[in-house]
Amino acid sequence: MYNILRLTILPGAASLLLAFAVTPIVIKFAQKIGIIDDPSKKKEVKVIHTYPVPRGGGLAIFVAIFLTSLIFLPLDKHLIGILSGAFILTLMGIIDDKYNLNPYLRLIVQFIAASLPIVAGIGIAFISNPLGRGIIDLSHPQINFQILGSVKSIWLISDLFALFWIVLLMNFLNMGAKGVDGQLPGVTSIAGVTIALLSLRFSADTTQWPVIVLALITSGAFLGFLPFNFYPQKIMPGFSGSNLAGYFLGILSILSTTKVGTLLVVLGVPLIDTSYTIIRRVASGKSPVWGDRGHLHHKLLDLGLSKRQVSYFYWGATGILGLLALNLNSSFKLYTFAGLGILIGGTLLWLTYRSR
Repeated sequence: MYNILRLTILPGAASLLLAFAVTPIVIKFAQKIGIIDDPSKKKEVKVIHTYPVPRGGGLAIFVAIFLTSLIFLPLDKHLIGILSGAFILTLMGIIDDKYNLNPYLRLIVQFIAASLPIVAGIGIAFISNPLGRGIIDLSHPQINFQILGSVKSIWLISDLFALFWIVLLMNFLNMGAKGVDGQLPGVTSIAGVTIALLSLRFSADTTQWPVIVLALITSGAFLGFLPFNFYPQKIMPGFSGSNLAGYFLGILSILSTTKVGTLLVVLGVPLIDTSYTIIRRVASGKSPVWGDRGHLHHKLLDLGLSKRQVSYFYWGATGILGLLALNLNSSFKLYTFAGLGILIGGTLLWLTYRSR
């Protein structure tokens, strides 16, 4: 029992304390280099804060995850690939917070960053069949080639699936999970703990312990950042923060015995909300990345909820769905996700009709 506590609680606590200590430094750094989101200079409909707020909170989260991982995890090719991709995302996020990069350039960088852990050997070999028993094999076709005398393999479908899964999560969480103060770090922390609890079920497999540790390190970093992002926020996660959330959760869902369906259920509210938002924007002839006030968190604010209450709603929904996901098989996860889609879609329609 002592070893389990040491291997789980200590890394998460260290990451939390480190993020909590580093964030005030990042706030001063952001102010010094001018990474400030000033609503008086940024006339966008989606903006809901009323005073200048530093951006770039992802830097504090990255520092906490990076340093804690080096202390508590073996520095193998997988960890090098993961941390290298996270560094690229953090750097791009800081630059984007400063210069507002072209969305297509950001997407290219996201694919490059997400490809690094896949090149290091992290991929989805199979997924559980959500429509019945058995699995869906993604390990074929394979492309084999030689580099420096050793044979390397590309699992075409597996690697492409993992690549698009990670990039999709980064963008969907960026659009649907960081609209309100404290929303993103709370949701990410709960999702990370859910993955850790899931992996604990397979703790007899020694390969799952690094996954448990990394999941708790990720949760700890976002939780340590939360007090500074909760209403009234002193710093925003920025593009780097939301990207790191999707990046690490995507990788962890792959490593934790390929539980992609579990994460779909846990993050069901922001993922489905973002899906509806993209469909609505495209149907109305707008770009899917064009900001508006059509997200669920906007509707809840218009309904009269405070920013704190909206965050509590997202945290509570994520926690409840996390508990459900831990006890559902693949088929019931699919039904739960579909039912959640109908529920959120109906809620959005009702809130839109009510506001009109």
